[in-house]
Amino acid sequence: MLRVVPLTLLTLIASAAVASADQVSDDLTICRDRQADMQARAPACDNLLNADRLSGKDKAIALSVRGNTLINKRDYVHAIETLSMAIDLDPDYVISLNLRGLAYERRGQDDLAMADYNLALQKRPTYGVPYNNRGVVQLRRGALQSALDDFNLSIKYTPKFLLGWTNRARVRTLMKDFNGAIADFAEADKIDPTAPQIASNRCITWGMMGKYDQAFADCNGLIERQPKNVYAINNRADVSMMKGDLEAALKDYNTAIEINPNNVRAHSGRGQIYERKKDLAQARADYRAAAYSLTRFDEIDVARARAIAQERLAALTPQGPAGAPSGRRVALVIGNGAYKNVHALPNPPRDSKLIAGVLKDVGFQTVISLSDLTRDKFFDALKTFAEEAEKADWAVVYYAGHGFEIGGVNYLVPVDAKLAADKDAEAQAVALEQVIAAVGAARKMRLVVLDACRDNPFAPTMQRTLSLKLVDKGFSNIEPGAGFMVVYAAKHGETAMDGDGAANSPFATALAREIKEPKVEIRKLFDIVRDDVWAATKHEQQPFTYGSPPGREDFYFVAGK
Repeated sequence: MLRVVPLTLLTLIASAAVASADQVSDDLTICRDRQADMQARAPACDNLLNADRLSGKDKAIALSVRGNTLINKRDYVHAIETLSMAIDLDPDYVISLNLRGLAYERRGQDDLAMADYNLALQKRPTYGVPYNNRGVVQLRRGALQSALDDFNLSIKYTPKFLLGWTNRARVRTLMKDFNGAIADFAEADKIDPTAPQIASNRCITWGMMGKYDQAFADCNGLIERQPKNVYAINNRADVSMMKGDLEAALKDYNTAIEINPNNVRAHSGRGQIYERKKDLAQARADYRAAAYSLTRFDEIDVARARAIAQERLAALTPQGPAGAPSGRRVALVIGNGAYKNVHALPNPPRDSKLIAGVLKDVGFQTVISLSDLTRDKFFDALKTFAEEAEKADWAVVYYAGHGFEIGGVNYLVPVDAKLAADKDAEAQAVALEQVIAAVGAARKMRLVVLDACRDNPFAPTMQRTLSLKLVDKGFSNIEPGAGFMVVYAAKHGETAMDGDGAANSPFATALAREIKEPKVEIRKLFDIVRDDVWAATKHEQQPFTYGSPPGREDFYFVAGK
């Protein structure tokens, strides 16, 4: 029997089909339009990719836009995967090649980045952006003439590209072609007079010319408009250093650190001031805070500041025991549970108390046990502990509490953090590098244990202002330097379990038990802890260890007989 379909229903179906077709057409138009605003273009391309409505070159374009979005979120692994698919679909689409080069560069894989930039330029020699990006790599490597040559070509082929002008101005400044640099900043100013990098970088150029009034006019004007622009504050401090006004420079570095306690440039600069003032202990503390990195990529200014910190820290670090007794072991144990702006965690104070007690029992000479630290108290504790670590062979930090990754940086979260927006993390939380720096003063064993791989309770309400990748669970992969061990209670991207009721967490329970076992070398000990936690949680939690202690010596919590 034939069914009668109401005319109204047919009309609705036809209207829906027309609307759907119109939406696809609109999305395709926007996705293809390189001049479209990215806030409109990115979702249009995503709609088409998610609906599997694209193929060939159109799909390559959409994947390229998605890859660009992933780069902005600092999710470089997935950006490279996405852009590689785009390149497979259209090998001649040079925008994808350039973007993949940028993603490689941000992962610290400069050789792969340069290969992509070179291939993009081979396919389209008049494409200005890869010249700029290649020039940035050359600049970071210290190849100033090669960088200048690339920035010249970037400007030649893309004269309205602001970064080409500002980057050439920066390399000209380093080459002491100051008049050429000032002229380049003037050209950049014609393109976008509101771009903050013009005044902030020109401030340095004026300073290197000895024209301090012009330098401070540039920096002061920008800081008045953007009082928390740490880059500009650091630049003004650098100019004060050039002028010899150490007190003004110290005031600005202190301000930068107050805004962002994790800032590498401010710590490196302040370390230089304290070294000049002969306060070598404070200088070493600041240099340590700037010296350690868990990633392979730094921006140019950060890389330069970190290199200075590493060089000066090595020069100021006593070689040898410096009168300290051999075998001295110290630990900092922190349990953050009483969070003020998200739900409290009952386990961290219990777990930290357990671990502190065990470390005392096995003979650690100093165990600093603290709980519920605010941001300022957290940084104070790390500074105090670093002074203890300088006199020790072993330095161990155990932290239990909230911790997670934002934009490729791992943070430990003080109890007063609000984290209303993703950008707040660098000012309100403690970067893992700062904890690494605290144990870095020890002579032999440098161990950080993080029982902090919990769900991110800030994520549901956190405003995404920086388009950063926000991880809801745990920490990201890291690459600690030689001689460091960093242990996660749960593998990257996974969640650590708390104990039932008043019990300790599975990780703290296993760690406390194994620490007391005699004659278990530390590498094997954490393998056993991993297996114990894996079994106790029925394969739901797997601890993970990064790095390793010095290879020519065995390390035991309890040496045995």
